[in-house]
Amino acid sequence: MSRLVANTSAPKLESLDFLGQPISLSAYQGRVVLLSFYRYASCPLCNMRMAELISSHERLSDQGLSIIAVFQSPASAIARYVGRQDAPFPIIADPEMIHYREWSVETSWSGAAKAAFARLGQVLRAFRGGYLPGAVEGPLHRMPADFLIAPSGIIDLVYYGKDVGDHVPLSLIEERLNILNNGHLRTGA
Repeated sequence: MSRLVANTSAPKLESLDFLGQPISLSAYQGRVVLLSFYRYASCPLCNMRMAELISSHERLSDQGLSIIAVFQSPASAIARYVGRQDAPFPIIADPEMIHYREWSVETSWSGAAKAAFARLGQVLRAFRGGYLPGAVEGPLHRMPADFLIAPSGIIDLVYYGKDVGDHVPLSLIEERLNILNNGHLRTGA
C-alpha cells in the first residue's frame, strides 16, 4: 500500500454517512475539503479531535472548508459515541475499511505504543472531558490521516499521523485555506 502524495488527483469516495445519507467527494467539487480518517468510534483522542473540529467548524466553514470524517466503526457505534457530539458535517462508517485502503491509511503498533507515552496528558484530558474508551471496532493500532483536497479535486495536503492521536494541526489547515482561497491552487502533476 503506497501512501498518497500531494499534487495528485484524490481517489473517488462514494459512501453513506452513518445516518444513511449518500456522500460523494465529487459533490464537493469546487470546494476545499478536509477528509479526516479516525480510529474506532469510542477512541478518546478521536472524540477530542472531533470536538475540536466541531467547535472550529463555523470559523473553518466561513473560510470555505467542508469536512468529511471517516471512522472504522459501524454506524451504530458512531451514533453511540461520536454522534452524541452532533457534528455539523458528515461522518462515514467504514467497518469494511474500503476507504482506508483506497486512501492508504495505515496501522502501526509502534505508533500506538508511542501515543501511550507521548499523549498521556491528552488522554487524561479526554477522560476528564467524558471521552471514555469503549469497544474497539477494527484495528486498535490504526493511525489517523488527513487530506486537504483543493476545489479542483487535487490533493493539496497529505498528513499521515505518526501516532494514534496525531492529526494535521488546524493552524496548517487555515494556512493552506488562505493560499487556496487566494487562487494559488496546485495544478497537479
